[in-house]
Amino acid sequence: MTAALDLRGLERCIHCGLCLEACPTYRITHLETESPRGRLHLMGAIGAGRIDTADSTALVHLDRCLACRACEAVCPSGVPYGRLIEATRAGLAPRRPVPLGLGLLLNIAARPLLVDLAARLLGLADRLGLRRLVRRFLSPRLRRLDELAPPLGRPRFRSVAVDDPRGRVALLLGCVMRVSYGDIHSATARVLARSRIAIADVPAQTCCGALHAHAGDRAAAVDLAKRNIAAFERTGVDLVLVNAAGCGAHLKTYTHLLEDDPEWRERAATFSGRVRDVTEYLATQMDGMTFGALPMRVTYQDPCHLAHAQGIRAEPRALLRRVEGLELVEMVDADVCCGSAGYYNVSQPEYADRLLEPKIDAILATGAQAVVTANPGCMLQLDAGLRARGRQDIAVLHVLEVLDRAIADG
Repeated sequence: MTAALDLRGLERCIHCGLCLEACPTYRITHLETESPRGRLHLMGAIGAGRIDTADSTALVHLDRCLACRACEAVCPSGVPYGRLIEATRAGLAPRRPVPLGLGLLLNIAARPLLVDLAARLLGLADRLGLRRLVRRFLSPRLRRLDELAPPLGRPRFRSVAVDDPRGRVALLLGCVMRVSYGDIHSATARVLARSRIAIADVPAQTCCGALHAHAGDRAAAVDLAKRNIAAFERTGVDLVLVNAAGCGAHLKTYTHLLEDDPEWRERAATFSGRVRDVTEYLATQMDGMTFGALPMRVTYQDPCHLAHAQGIRAEPRALLRRVEGLELVEMVDADVCCGSAGYYNVSQPEYADRLLEPKIDAILATGAQAVVTANPGCMLQLDAGLRARGRQDIAVLHVLEVLDRAIADG
């Protein structure tokens, strides 16, 4: 038996089909079962008991969903597709074994001490040459996970002292970002310091839980949400900034994640209302603000959970255009998923690669020296795609890295 599915909002679908061409998997297969409309039909059939959930041929179409939420951005009826796909996966999870690599990733991500330990062990294995040796004996999926592993040699986050701050915010450090892209957190702190905004210390914060929610592990997602809400509440700050699009989108859904919990409902709603993507926040602070100079030709990749889930498209571009000498060239289909989508590039490698190839083509067609984005998963995926084409000369940068470099160079 499948656990009861929370399919509230499914009835809003009017089957108009506007979501089809917005869906990356439908665009590469043109199969109704690989579209949001087709998947909504499958969800309804599963909820009504018309589909045997032991039949993997039906469930594979749900597994192939990126949960990029591009369909939500074009839906005229407001179908909460992201919530529905997560609820369906949560309902199916008890009778579906978790792949070894994914289970390992989720267990580590939920424990900051394990995240640090794993990063240190992988770093040591790299230096000793053991990682290259062990890779030969890994299963194809684990080998791919290793190939997509985030960089380990980048500096860790260092906060910045701000004299006479005019504001104080908190910053989500996350799991992957904290150990692999800590220098992006440092760049964020320096850019905020330029506006005399200080970052509060939040020692008890943890992983946002987005990967767990996407994988159907609702219990872990709820636990992580409660831990984060309590940790950030203790700071007394009015705003929580996020520089990872997937994390920010998930933090903003804590309201829905805990809406049926009377003890946490209001606390979750208050917390989610305080969450801002860092580009969203900086865009409100831009009066008279400049970011120095950086003569470079760049293109921008919209992270799905920034553009579709949060509706933030103009703000990153507006910030980049404040950099003197920076030429921003739009790529084709900038807001189509690159195939990263949390752990999708590991769980669905064939589809992830079919999405990545045209994305790399679009980047190369711009003649850009760098591709800029605002999410670690996108950065890892794009970097892997460029390396596969032998184009390590094209940098993959976060928006805040660009602003920080411009300030320093300017």
